[in-house]
Amino acid sequence: MKRRVVLTGSGVVSPLGNDVETLWTNIKNGKSGIKRLVSEEYKDISTKIAGYIDDFDAEKYLSKKEINKYDRFTQFAYAAAMQALEQANLDLDNVNKDRIGIYIGSGIGGLQTLLNNHKTLLEKGPKRVSPFLIPMMISNMAPGFIAIKTGFRGPSYSPVSACATGNQAIGEAYLNIAHGYTDAILAGGSEAVITPIALAGFSRMRAMSTQNDSPEKASKPFDANRDGFVMSEGAGVVFLEEYEHAKKRGAKILGEIIGYGATTDAYHITSPDFHGARNAMELAINMANIEPKDVDYINAHGTSTPEGDKSETKAIKELFGTHAYDLKVSSTKSMTGHLFGAAGAVEAVITLKSMEENIAPPTINYENPDPECDLDYVPNQPVETKIDIALSNGFGFGGHNAVLAFKKHD
Repeated sequence: MKRRVVLTGSGVVSPLGNDVETLWTNIKNGKSGIKRLVSEEYKDISTKIAGYIDDFDAEKYLSKKEINKYDRFTQFAYAAAMQALEQANLDLDNVNKDRIGIYIGSGIGGLQTLLNNHKTLLEKGPKRVSPFLIPMMISNMAPGFIAIKTGFRGPSYSPVSACATGNQAIGEAYLNIAHGYTDAILAGGSEAVITPIALAGFSRMRAMSTQNDSPEKASKPFDANRDGFVMSEGAGVVFLEEYEHAKKRGAKILGEIIGYGATTDAYHITSPDFHGARNAMELAINMANIEPKDVDYINAHGTSTPEGDKSETKAIKELFGTHAYDLKVSSTKSMTGHLFGAAGAVEAVITLKSMEENIAPPTINYENPDPECDLDYVPNQPVETKIDIALSNGFGFGGHNAVLAFKKHD
């Protein structure tokens, strides 16, 4: 018999705030975290905007020595994890650390560290390359470092499934706890790859918005004039616990995770196939033992790419039928931009807040309806509405799909 799994802590680092309450306030107010990139490094790249973070105080969480030893994505992950543990009010001296794991992934990992050391190699030779290059760069160092700091000795896992990474980390953690292998897991994703090489690569794919003159309006999911996503950075981490474990220690429960669906398109390396997204949502709903009509809100993947938003809309309509038009469906990437491996985790946190306050966050910059995207995307203003059950979608290059189903805790 599957055990119930609840969420008791959450933490974020994002372009809209480096804690959950600041992020949520900005989301409710429809504020954009997208800014123009002012460095000369970006002058010849067609996209010159991003959701970069310029107010993160690493010394709030780490020593100067640790800051020098760990890539920015690991620092983000650790900060978000510490926030989650603080909210969960976990007594680290009074828990079985062998039964607590860490599932935190990254789509790309320590790209800036790699670039810095490659430059050193070319200019100064191999003997000047940092001995910390490899541990700083590899994606699994985020959970590795957090384990060292917390002493959690349960399973440690770092999924890499592009933009589905955060959702997959949380979903796999849910299954691990539900089937009794652990009692609690820190789960989420982190990303810090706003660099000229990353922007150049995605620009060459024509995947990113080039609406540089109006950064705050560039990310416009489901709008007819959308022209690509906006790259962002940050981290999101949640603390999942077996229900009785949380109840026994008197933890405040933020919500319950009741389903998870993961599929692969097996179709194309970058273009989505709506069947994969549809099936992942259906699997999450079936695991939750609910009907499609029971879902009140979907935090959409909604990246603002022409094909992606159209495909997700079609997937929702195929699965939900007429109920698709009763759903509130919004893309908070219109405000945060796309955090890649961290996106699903940050959006899971937003979804929990949506259920807590019964507020569907807006899709900002929605001004020109697209006939092929004809659902209720909560345009431009938040809406007060009952949200007892919600889905959060995450889809990634390579055809990876991961969907989480949440329920308000009674």
